[in-house]
Amino acid sequence: MTTTNTTKTRICILSDTHTETPHIRTFIHKPYRHPLPKSDIFLHAGDLTKVGRQEEHQIVVDMLKKDVHAEVKIIIAGNHDLTHDRKYYAEKGVGRHGSARLEDPEAIRALYTDDAAKDAGIVYMEEEVRTFTLKNGAKFTVYASPYTPEFCGWAFAYDRDEDRFNPHDGPIASSVNQWVPDFPGVDIMVTHGPPAGVLDKIYWGKNVGCDNLLQACRRAKPRLHVFGHIHEAYGAVRRDWSSDNNTEVEEEDLEIVMKNRRRYIDLSSGAEEPLRYGEETLFVNASIVTVGYTTDNAPWVVDLDLPVA
Repeated sequence: MTTTNTTKTRICILSDTHTETPHIRTFIHKPYRHPLPKSDIFLHAGDLTKVGRQEEHQIVVDMLKKDVHAEVKIIIAGNHDLTHDRKYYAEKGVGRHGSARLEDPEAIRALYTDDAAKDAGIVYMEEEVRTFTLKNGAKFTVYASPYTPEFCGWAFAYDRDEDRFNPHDGPIASSVNQWVPDFPGVDIMVTHGPPAGVLDKIYWGKNVGCDNLLQACRRAKPRLHVFGHIHEAYGAVRRDWSSDNNTEVEEEDLEIVMKNRRRYIDLSSGAEEPLRYGEETLFVNASIVTVGYTTDNAPWVVDLDLPVA
């Protein structure tokens, strides 16, 4: 196990909100409601919208500014966020949105990257690595990617035999902005889709996660890997890399989840079973919507030790 000076840091995690904002406070039968849990870091793993319309993105950005209370708010796109994929939208925007109502991808991107967004703590990431320092002294590195295996002609897609995550000399290499770093180069991974065999089972029983992403995770051994995409696989597991075994995180009582508006995991040094950094990774599928696109799932809150600057 790799050890270093660390500080306990709270992370709030969402994915696949598809333009749905938190329910009003009095909807006590829905855990995704006001107010969202406060945290040091907020992560959204993509599918911000239904089809990437500008009005949808404006709703999302307004929510991030007003309803999310975190020092840093890290956001990636997903396959439904069509206009964030510039190349895809240039080629297929007419087919998806119609020529009479084509959107301006640059104007939409600016919603997440202009001065007002930066002042609100919003950080939009796209297949890249960045390092952040928080007021509590935590300094952590994030790998992000919105890309997923091709599915029904949506955005940010790659063929399953292509590897966007591990260094190689193949034809796809020239279009990859950043490989996943080797251990211990990344603390948190945020991808839209899951790795193979980890919270990736669709409703008829098939595992659809990416083998190359799993290989990258095994190489990087991040403390936390967050994703969504497969709505019906919502949940969290701890993977022991020495055995490649997944252990499901014990579910909290539903009444507690509803009351606190979250699913909670404590893996800090003060927990009963703290994360063994370098030996295991916490994987979280944080899809807020179900396979039927109803907002029935709770946000995740994770307490985790992060290295001190």
